[in-house]
Parts: sequence; structure tokens; C-alpha cells
Amino acid sequence: MKQRETFQSRLGFLLLSAGCAIGIGNVWRFPYVVGANGGGIFVVIYLLFLAIMGVPVLSMEFAVGRASRKSPVKAYQELEKPGSKWHLHGYVALLGNYVLMMFYTTVAGWMLYYFYSFVTGAFTGLDTEGVQGMFGEMLASPGINVFWMAVVVILGILICSLGLQAGVERITKVMMIGLLSLMIILAAHGVFLEGGMEGLKFYLLPDVEKMKSVGIGQVIVSAMNQSFFTLSLGIGAMAIFGSYLEKDNTLLGESVNVAILDTFVAITAGLIIFPACFAFGVNPDSGPSLIFITLPNVFISMIGGRIWGSLFFLFMSCAAFSTVIAVFENIIACDMELFEIDRKKSAKINMILIIVLSLPCALGYNVLSGFEPLGAGSSVLDLEDFLVSNILLPLGSLVYLLFATWDFGWGFDKYRAEANGGVGLRVPAWIRGYVKYILPIMIMGLFIQGIWVKFFA
Repeated sequence: MKQRETFQSRLGFLLLSAGCAIGIGNVWRFPYVVGANGGGIFVVIYLLFLAIMGVPVLSMEFAVGRASRKSPVKAYQELEKPGSKWHLHGYVALLGNYVLMMFYTTVAGWMLYYFYSFVTGAFTGLDTEGVQGMFGEMLASPGINVFWMAVVVILGILICSLGLQAGVERITKVMMIGLLSLMIILAAHGVFLEGGMEGLKFYLLPDVEKMKSVGIGQVIVSAMNQSFFTLSLGIGAMAIFGSYLEKDNTLLGESVNVAILDTFVAITAGLIIFPACFAFGVNPDSGPSLIFITLPNVFISMIGGRIWGSLFFLFMSCAAFSTVIAVFENIIACDMELFEIDRKKSAKINMILIIVLSLPCALGYNVLSGFEPLGAGSSVLDLEDFLVSNILLPLGSLVYLLFATWDFGWGFDKYRAEANGGVGLRVPAWIRGYVKYILPIMIMGLFIQGIWVKFFA
């Protein structure tokens, strides 16, 4: 039997796991949500829910991977009781990875295209309307969308085809260290801009009045949502890294480390965005318009804006690529086990498959713009994002949670024994009641709330 690949270093595991969690949402959603929900108060509530919701489920996904030494598709089969059907979720998790990449590759392509455009000076001399026009032209061009999406897929698959240590771990280490360094440089630059401190106050100073106006209940739900979805749990994207992990360190401790890195990036993104927006009198928005319209306007107003814009979109490209590589690794590993093929063959097949599957999203704002699956103004990307974020992630997390804590699954004692193997923070025995009964209700509540807001609110 061929020995399973393992990480070369603990740092590689932490950076790759954090890279998977660190995505575009950390930058285009988190700072805005913080600013809109009471600043520092929201951050405290978010950290609380990250500790009591996100981290325990992350440790369970890692544990299922490490105990089984298998990809998410085969992991359940290794651990479940005979006759159980838990392994069916393995196929759903693999499907979730494909659906995530069906739109994420296009958005990552946008980041690369903007990096290229800033480096080559395409934004130089543009006014506000010109910047808005650039974004519109990009969306309307099938060629730009398909080309840059294909570049993302080909680069990501090539890195994964080199192997876990030689490709995925080595490249991700360099990219993540570069990403973290870029963030610190951009944040320091933003804070020292004239007027930048006002943005910092808006972002991080506790604002009780704003919290009251939004509604305390709504702030808590927003914090729960952000803390839960930030770690990309529920589709086995983290379980695969657990399967490559030696038993040197406890999994709760490693989960805390990954959550800290993810939170560092999310909070630092706000240190880049808010001071810059306040310094130039621009209202900080959320989502694609923040990244592709608001911030480019800020950069072209700055001295040395072409350089700062290039650095920002290099950072955004790294954030997007870190997720792409991590999820590609999961897909390739799953297919290797499922179809009993080698890494190179799995990589070749998936390169073609993911490009084809990504075409509807890449063409969703141009050729297929008439297709509005979730109502007027919606796109293919919105549908695919909804399927992953509102259905596959919360329900998948619930499956991992029930499997790891209930006796008709793997069971709490086995999960705890696996998670506590090694040095570090341990899962205490008293947590059993909380993870078995209370946490599933909280996750189910988030799922119902997401569906309600989408279709009934």
C-alpha cells in the first residue's frame, strides 16, 4: 500500500489551512460588516462565536481527516459503523468543492486582471466614471473573463500536480508569507494617510449607538454568520489537510492557530480599507464594488497610486489563489482515491473539467446575462455562491458535527481521543453536552436564517 503524503512542516500545514480559510470574503465583506455593526463591539462578539462555533467544528473536520488518513470521500467509510450511510456526505462534499470552484476561479481571475491592469498602467489618468467603466467592460467581455479564469485554473492545477510537499506546500508557504507581508505594508501605509485615523476610529472603536440602531439581535446573527463561514467548513476542504497531518500536535490547538491567522487577515484588511476610504472621502462599500470600483478610485488619487494599486491586487490575487490551490488539492486527492488514479492524471482531468464547469460563471455577466436564477439582477455567480454558502457549508458542517459527537456516527470519545493526540490545547470531557446538543441547534439556526433572508425577508 502506498504511504500517504504528509506535510513537510507544521508551518506548511498552518499556512495552507489558513490559506484555504482566507478568501475574498475576508477582504470585501468582513471590514464592512464590522464598520456597519458597531466596530470593536462586533469584533469581540465575532471572536466569541469563532471560539465557540467555528473552532470546534474545524477541529472535528481535521480529526476525521487525521484519523482516517483518507480524502473526504473515503474518510467516512474508514470510520463509520458497518451499514452506515455517512459516506454519502463525502460525495456531497466533493460536489461542494466543485461548485465553489465554478465561481471562485472567475473571481480570482478578476483579481489577476486588475493586478495586471494596475501594473501596466491601464488605470492611470482615469476619473471615477472611467474606473466604473473598467469594471463594467471587464464583466461584459467574455474573452477577459474566460482567459483569466483559465489562467487561474491552469496555474492552480499545475502547482497541485507537483505534489503536496513540492508543489502545494512549497508554493503556498511563499505566497502566504508574501500575502501577510503585503498586508502589513498596505495597512501601515493606510494608517499614516492624512485623515486615515478617522477611518481607524470608525472601524475599531466600539459604537454602542450604532449597535442599538442596527439591533443587538441582528449584530449577534451577523457575528455568528461571519465567524462560522470564514473558516470554509462543511465541504471537507479542511479534512484533507487533517489527513496529511502527523500526530505531533492537538487538533483543537491547531484549529485555534488557523482561526487566529484567518482573523488577523480579516481585521488587517479593514486597516487597509477604512483609513484609505476616509482619507479620500469615499464611502466604504461591501462586495465587488468595494474592490473593483471604490478602492481603485482611492488608489489613483494617491501619490504612487499605481504602485499601491498593484500591491493591493497582488495581495488580493494571493488571497484568492490560496483558497483555489487548497480546494484544488482536495478535489485532486478525492479523485485519486475515488478512481484509483495517480496525481498527474487526476490533475489533467480536473484542469479540463474545472475550466468547463467554470464557463457558466465566466459568461454569466455577458453571454448568459439574461439568465437570472435568483430573481432580477442575479447571476450564475449568485446562484453558485448561494448553493455553497447557504446550503452546502452549514449542512455539511452539521454532518461533520453529528458524525463526530453522536454514537450513531463516529462518536464523541473517538473524536476526542483523536483531537487530543499530541501537544497543545485539549478538548475537555465537559464539552460533550455543548457540542452534541447546543452547537447543532446554533448551526441549524444559521442555515434557516440564511434561507429565510434569501427568500422570505
